Amino acid sequence: MPIRGRPLLEYWLGILKTAEIDNVLVNTHYFSEHVDEFLSQPQFVGWVDSVYEENLLGTAGTIKNNTNFCKDNTILLAHADNWTCCDFSDFLYYHHNKRPKDTVMTMMTFTCPTPSSCGIIELNDSGIVVGFHEKVDNPPGRLANAAVYLIEPEVIEWIENNPEITDFSTEVIPQFMGRISAWENKNIHRDIGTIKILKEAQMDKCETPPWTEESSWQQDFLSNPIHKLIDR
Repeated sequence: MPIRGRPLLEYWLGILKTAEIDNVLVNTHYFSEHVDEFLSQPQFVGWVDSVYEENLLGTAGTIKNNTNFCKDNTILLAHADNWTCCDFSDFLYYHHNKRPKDTVMTMMTFTCPTPSSCGIIELNDSGIVVGFHEKVDNPPGRLANAAVYLIEPEVIEWIENNPEITDFSTEVIPQFMGRISAWENKNIHRDIGTIKILKEAQMDKCETPPWTEESSWQQDFLSNPIHKLIDR
């Protein structure tokens, strides 16, 4: 999915590179060959790897299947179909230095314009998640889960020890209710799930990826019919 002529995944990788995160794993399934071709470009070699799932394992299942990559470190888990522009360094700083004691995860949140389509959270006075309502009618508020998390090893260990768990939002988050801090993205967060929202994202102002050299891959990408669809 393109944002101003660049694929959404490239923006995510640009965010991570700028934040000096240099050990990245991209989970692939649909059109995996296209993603791998994109990741073979020189700017991603040596710090971005991919892992292919023939059958999707679920978000928690992917973590469990890659625990050697995940465990013993704070990890960033992001659903890369989301378009996020924010002060990412502040998100990292909050988790490492300001999150409430005894929390093991920081959830990025945002104000959702259509609350019934999002996972709406409730916070206590300390900014800790104490309630979670996944896509329900008339949820109690508009502050939503952005599906971007910073996670401590305790959570990874719990997932590893519970092999029946596959979904992060509905199975992992409830287990750690009261131990999840929240950091609000007050800039831009969109779920790029419709052409309408994808068109809206083209007008958003966000830093471009930190590499500028045009490649043959980029030229091929610009000829993709999706660009004409957005321009209509």
